[in-house]
Amino acid sequence: MRSSPHIVVLDDEVDITQLLANYLPAHGFRVSQVHHGKDLVELMERDPADLVLLDLGLPGEDGFSIARRVRARWQSGVIIVTGRGDAIDKVVGLEVGADDYVTKPFDLRELVARIKAVLRRLLALPAPLPGNQALQFAGWRLDIRARCLHDPQGAEVALTGGEFELLSTFAQHPGRVLSRDFLLEHTRGREAAPFDRTIDVQVGRLRKKLQAPPETTEIIKSVRGAGYMLVPPVAHG
Repeated sequence: MRSSPHIVVLDDEVDITQLLANYLPAHGFRVSQVHHGKDLVELMERDPADLVLLDLGLPGEDGFSIARRVRARWQSGVIIVTGRGDAIDKVVGLEVGADDYVTKPFDLRELVARIKAVLRRLLALPAPLPGNQALQFAGWRLDIRARCLHDPQGAEVALTGGEFELLSTFAQHPGRVLSRDFLLEHTRGREAAPFDRTIDVQVGRLRKKLQAPPETTEIIKSVRGAGYMLVPPVAHG
């Protein structure tokens, strides 16, 4: 991880952005403050962020659409930090690509822990695999070192940081039923909440991206009451 990851705080409450701008640098982060979606775009064009802390209740553009654009255009991490604690909002936030969802009021130490957890997944190289760094299944190729996925025709398919970690875990345990608790521990660790639908949301997104050939069964199978399993065999190379 770089010594000073760039964090952008987008919130229309100046007190919140100033609080984080004062607190986060002591934990090794470089912080920028913006208060509108258009200001975020201007900033990201000249100084892209490693991670955006994003409020949903913004004037003008909806926070969910901003989160979607950040992931698609700049591939930066996103943590939604909002006063909206409804379960539906959390699910929608994760579906549009957010890496985590924190409700206000928040504990500053917990927020720092969540930021570090997301940055570890996004910026740190994964532990090397023996031999070749690519895993292949049903014509798909998952490059562990480059953190990218290619479809059977060779086109790259965009994955969020959470989706990549989840698919990597499946690909390293093919043919094995993995419980939600196991998947949470291997993708989010101690930051996972006791009741966390992140895995279900991310599996749903992966299924949409991993279109199985017509002659094959589904790639990620639900096992009722047990979890999920990557169905096709996996080869290194």
